[in-house]
Amino acid sequence: MRKLAKMLIALALCLCILTPVFANGGSESTQAASGELSPVQQIIQQAETMTMEELAKKAIEESNGATFYGVGNSSRGNTALPLFIAYLQSIDPTYTLNYEWQQPKNNKIFDQLTADSLKETGTFAMTLIQDGNQIESKMVRTGILDTFIPKEWAEANGTTADEYTGYLPLQTLNKVFMYNNTGAKEYNNVWDFVAPGEHGLFMDIDSEIVGKNFLYMLTEDVYAAELKEAFDALSDEEKAVFQPTIDEVASDAQDLGLGENGAYALAWIKLWVESYNAQTDDGPICNTLVSASATDQFGLIVYSKLRSVEESATVSKKNVDIAAYNDDYVGFGGFGYCHYLFVTDNSPLPWTACAFIAYMVNTADGFSAWGKDIGGYSSNPNVAAETEAIYEHQTGGMAEDGVTVIYPALNDRGGDWWLSENRLVIEDPSYCASVSFTVGSWIEMLTKYTP
Repeated sequence: MRKLAKMLIALALCLCILTPVFANGGSESTQAASGELSPVQQIIQQAETMTMEELAKKAIEESNGATFYGVGNSSRGNTALPLFIAYLQSIDPTYTLNYEWQQPKNNKIFDQLTADSLKETGTFAMTLIQDGNQIESKMVRTGILDTFIPKEWAEANGTTADEYTGYLPLQTLNKVFMYNNTGAKEYNNVWDFVAPGEHGLFMDIDSEIVGKNFLYMLTEDVYAAELKEAFDALSDEEKAVFQPTIDEVASDAQDLGLGENGAYALAWIKLWVESYNAQTDDGPICNTLVSASATDQFGLIVYSKLRSVEESATVSKKNVDIAAYNDDYVGFGGFGYCHYLFVTDNSPLPWTACAFIAYMVNTADGFSAWGKDIGGYSSNPNVAAETEAIYEHQTGGMAEDGVTVIYPALNDRGGDWWLSENRLVIEDPSYCASVSFTVGSWIEMLTKYTP
């Protein structure tokens, strides 16, 4: 097995070396390959110098009476589009736009966009898409998607379109460790979740690929160091439980070219993959954890799922705690991934696509389809603040008196809290793409837990 592992790792490293990694967004990658801007990229270059109102006027001119097709991992694009149309109608009451928003299942969005890219003029004007690894390798390097950085979004983030590198995130979502509190058990260290006998509920990494990106990111130096620090905080007795696994994977960490704390990352990954109880969706996980009968169970799930729990005699949001909210908690409290916005490189309505994207990232109304939920944080700090003022997520579990806490788990501490001090493991598309062959091959050799 050890010899096979070395052979696979060596092959993966060769493939990784032969595959270039682009740090910047879609426009730069495609331009580097072709030597010149595509027609859509030329429009994006102009659009990045324009205000949202100027973009709106270009959209009205381009698409009045037309049909707009969008595709995304989130169905809420279908909620945002009519709001966008209403915004354009506030500028020109005669404006009309038909629209259709598609949400492919089973991660087929990449196949759908690839097929559409073969047309001279595509069907889809833009996309809202997740999974930074596949975006990087399948969509950006191939020139299928282009990054547009709205002027006002860049200004809100203290940068410019020219200076900014990376893709345009609509929001960062988090999946957090939460546990049923009807028993006496608490989870105060990230290593507690991979202790003997623990079987956390988690969407299988082959069902939702962002979960695999989470594991890739643990091998990045910053997060590997955090795992080492959390390990150091354990008692000697607890350390003795995990040390054999750390020693076992130390040579693999070296073979994979990981940093000085890489063995701690691989050990946690191994223990996690070989212990989690694979589920098909976050909804059922949430329904399990809030049940009074789920004593001492935990999961790693989308935070926003708590909002939809209906209270009953046996089910309550009171029955769960967010691990990272414990005062003495050590380590990361979950992971974060982005919904990214792109214009297709053969977009039939590029001006309208740019205007729609700008509307979603620059206004609370445009973001409202996502902003109404806890656990999703706008990439525009101005929109994030306005969204919190509207929905009051940070006091969402409190009574009307503003003092009594009814559902502690619903008091979202906000994007500024979650996105600081490494409380979330944040997906980096370039890093994920750079290790998907190497670390990915290593993960594939692990044996998943079977209940």
